[in-house]
Amino acid sequence: MPEAMEHEALNQALDAEKDSEGVVEARNVARFLTFLSDGLYFGVNTRNVIEIINNHQIRTLPMVPDYVRGIINLRGQVIPIIDMRLRMGKPFQEYTPKTCIVILEIDSNTIGIVVDSVAQVLDIDLDRITPIPTENRQELTNSMISIDGTVILLLECEAIVENQM
Repeated sequence: MPEAMEHEALNQALDAEKDSEGVVEARNVARFLTFLSDGLYFGVNTRNVIEIINNHQIRTLPMVPDYVRGIINLRGQVIPIIDMRLRMGKPFQEYTPKTCIVILEIDSNTIGIVVDSVAQVLDIDLDRITPIPTENRQELTNSMISIDGTVILLLECEAIVENQM
């Protein structure tokens, strides 16, 4: 499936979730968009996801942390872009056709995060989420879930924007 069609299908799944938000939450289940970054699977609650885009020109900014790749102009809105690999302290990796930007709304702030690839939208039983062991606790996540043998780290969206820009 071409990348644009795949992202469009995920964007449609996100829109469908927004239409049925009350139904999903009534069962103690929430929808998460899953993505890959530096070999790790992450999940972000779809209530924070606005859309998934690719092939956008990122304009660099001076005097910002290295993980702030710059800004984009998305339909007249200027959005800061954070590279998830760099935010995790990993080395920069050239972007590929699968690389995309997930646009998030966090506490009335709109930001974009660069991820290696998006995976799928999953319904996650909130009762199955477990905390990350204290010694392995990450700055950007503090909970996880294992689904079909794959560990998904659940992103703390607020940690992305706290004291970052």
